[in-house]
Amino acid sequence: MLVLVVLVVAGLGYIKYRQIVAGMAMGKLFAPPPAAVSTLTAKSEKWEPVLNSVGSLKAVNGVVVSTDLAGIVSEIDFESGSKAKKGDLLVRLDTRQEQAQLVQAQAKLDLSKVSLDRQKDLIAKKVSAQSDYDAAQSQYSQDNAAVENAQALIARKTITAPFDGELGIRQVNLGQYLNVGAPIVPLQSLDPIYCDFSLPQQQISQIVIGKKIRIKVSGMDNKEFEGEISSVDSLVDQSTRNITVEATVKNPDGELRPGMFVSVEVILPPQEGVISIPATAINYAPYGDSVFVVRDGKDDDGKPTKIVEEHVVKLGPSRGDQVSIISGVKDGDEVVTSGVFKLRANAAVKINNSVQPGNEANPKPPDT
Repeated sequence: MLVLVVLVVAGLGYIKYRQIVAGMAMGKLFAPPPAAVSTLTAKSEKWEPVLNSVGSLKAVNGVVVSTDLAGIVSEIDFESGSKAKKGDLLVRLDTRQEQAQLVQAQAKLDLSKVSLDRQKDLIAKKVSAQSDYDAAQSQYSQDNAAVENAQALIARKTITAPFDGELGIRQVNLGQYLNVGAPIVPLQSLDPIYCDFSLPQQQISQIVIGKKIRIKVSGMDNKEFEGEISSVDSLVDQSTRNITVEATVKNPDGELRPGMFVSVEVILPPQEGVISIPATAINYAPYGDSVFVVRDGKDDDGKPTKIVEEHVVKLGPSRGDQVSIISGVKDGDEVVTSGVFKLRANAAVKINNSVQPGNEANPKPPDT
């Protein structure tokens, strides 16, 4: 019985072994086809590196015009959204009381002038005391100061534009009583305009007064505006370790407005012989970024085919759709640009370049 059991078990094992071998043979007949990928030949080119940041715009001169004396609005001499020149009348407050005080002070000044002239004649003829002349001179000076004080009060109730600029929306009405410091209208100088942004302290050596910048504003079809760095802050923020930079941007048409959020590119000196590839060619991984380079090889049957090698790369700055490569790719290498997620080392591939991923330094995607 034991011999019979052993023979039965051995027979079943042999049958199962033949089934497994047959299955493996059938599996080889159903090997997956080569992965379809697109490729690009890496070439060295001239590269214009940039430092990217985000910033906000502010006016070179920008204030909300307000009053420094209380009063009732008697005249408004501007329209909302209009342009103003330095010294243009904006608002006049009621000055009837000050005008009456000016007339009174002017009358006293005229009388003091007559008395002073009379004392000059008398002192010349030596028929008047020097003290009388001094008293007349003092009275004249006091009355003259009273006239100037009344004129100053009237001038302070006549609000004018402190500089050239564009007016905002009017915030006062005729007959309205204004307290001290009440806002009247915003006034902004728009050309040129300042752009403030921050950069890490590691890049402080590349921030030089006069270096060119480009800014873009969302909602303006990626229109670019040029400017240059005009000042750099004297200290680094202790919480972020960033330094604030201020640039002056040309704005002849007044399209840029204070408070806008912008993308900033600080233009660095161009570099020669830089290899760049599309960002889609990078296989990003925690242990190191890599790319797949196409080489001639053979398949399992020994037939010639295209295979890929995985190269670990060191990445440099990026611009648009492109990433610069510091090491890992040589000039002339055929790099896989799409489909890298389904590849492994020495995998067979089929090249199809009918459709290529984006590879523009300044891409302009549709419908954005």
